[in-house]
Amino acid sequence: KYAIQTACRCGDFPMDRKIVDVNELHVEDIPIVGGKGANLGELTNAGFPVPEAFVLTTFSYDYFVNNGKLMPEVEKKLAGIDRTSDDSLTQASEEIRAIFEECAIPDDLKKEIVSKYRLLVPKGKVGFVAVRSSATAEDLPDASFAGQQETYLNVKDEADLFDKIRKCWSSLFTARAIAYREKQGYSHSDVKLAVVVQRMVNSEFSGTMFTVDPNSGAKQIVIEGGYGLGEAIVGGEVTPDTYIVDKQKMEVVKKRISTQTWKYVRGKEGGVEKKDMPSDMVKAQKIPDSRIQEIAEIGRQIEIHYEKPMDMEWCIEDDKVYIVQARPITATGNSAINESVGTAVSSEDILSNGLGASPGLATGKVILYDISMSLDAVKEGDILVTMPDMVPAMSRAAGIVTDEGGMTCHAAIISRELGTPCVVGTGNATEVLKDGMEVTVDGTTGTVYKGTLRKAEPEAAAAGSACVCAEYVPITGTKVMVNMSMPAKADEIAKLQCDGVGLMRSEFLFTNYIGEHPCAVIEEGRTDELIDKLAEG
Repeated sequence: KYAIQTACRCGDFPMDRKIVDVNELHVEDIPIVGGKGANLGELTNAGFPVPEAFVLTTFSYDYFVNNGKLMPEVEKKLAGIDRTSDDSLTQASEEIRAIFEECAIPDDLKKEIVSKYRLLVPKGKVGFVAVRSSATAEDLPDASFAGQQETYLNVKDEADLFDKIRKCWSSLFTARAIAYREKQGYSHSDVKLAVVVQRMVNSEFSGTMFTVDPNSGAKQIVIEGGYGLGEAIVGGEVTPDTYIVDKQKMEVVKKRISTQTWKYVRGKEGGVEKKDMPSDMVKAQKIPDSRIQEIAEIGRQIEIHYEKPMDMEWCIEDDKVYIVQARPITATGNSAINESVGTAVSSEDILSNGLGASPGLATGKVILYDISMSLDAVKEGDILVTMPDMVPAMSRAAGIVTDEGGMTCHAAIISRELGTPCVVGTGNATEVLKDGMEVTVDGTTGTVYKGTLRKAEPEAAAAGSACVCAEYVPITGTKVMVNMSMPAKADEIAKLQCDGVGLMRSEFLFTNYIGEHPCAVIEEGRTDELIDKLAEG
């Protein structure tokens, strides 16, 4: 079906169409505008709040690459990589990116870019755009490629725009992108890159949203939010607030309020810079419940539109919510089938607590990683304790633990795709965990234990020490309700993946719960007893 739709949709665009407006696009256009561009077009045409944008298609990418005769040199660099060395990978990436960034954009393409750019920012007006990579293998149903390519915020003028477009094209060959494609079995030559140029939303608040719980697969909406521009959250540089929304009642049923001491804001000359938060806002709830419910409803409607669980990025400017990215969820944990230590462990064994971002159990020796170290220092089976987003090393690690980050940061998403247990947002892992220390990472509960611990026994799990995960259920616009008849079955029925109780058969309360005819009970003078029993049922 996808192949047929793609063939039909691609026919709508001439083969030399280098730039298209986002409102001309639909999800079937991934081959020419990448996952990000196609999904933004789909959302725009479905009426969701998306900032205005245009997209440099993959034809633009090919035109630039072919005009500069770049690929023979790129292929030579790729062929020379030592696959056993991350240092070799990093060096090749830097050399390939330099090839792209030193090549001039053809003049005719520059002219077309400026023409579209001036529709977003008219000449003589002050305005900023975001320049965002959109790869053809990105945001697909089976692989997210989250954080693989680069985004540039608050791009201020034409010269800056040309520079950032070249940098986006070159980011197709970051070290982590090359490593991820090889890990997932994607050919480097088959992946192309489009570039989204979008009106910059100067976010006061921003965050991410999953329409199912990414750790357990449970049928609830998970929203993470914080102050300022969203790059700090998706990059795992801060730990956001986490809000759990019941998908049936659309109510906030659980929240985890984090500490945020700084935020990203627009720099004086464009780009981003850090700004300290006032002391009274550092530990406060970032987003009011009413706003979380509004965001959750937008997410629920997007899920219904796509007919599948979705992962989104949102932001707020001038009291209006915008959706700046949406993609199908490519991997969720399942804590019902993943190992967990459970609860039968002494609190003295707990070294650190955070958010369970990718379920499962892993034991190994700690390696504290920082950016000054070679990625080759991370060995097979290590427990990687680091700032998030070190993707090449993540594929060798048995478990991942981070100080900052939420369940929807890039590191968490990639961990779930790799099936690697991951705990994020501990706040203190790099302080309490030491190099060489033997630890156990429980990605189901978000706990790091000292030593080697075994998973919970089946009887312990049955007693409630392990999470229970719901099976996948198709998304429907109409709520699917249960017909309830027997109070004794309430606990059992509550575990089904229904949207609530649609009908409760009161006559069955008498026949199988009270067990007596109401008229007979009343005649015997036991009216209060009947009312109490009926209410209890």
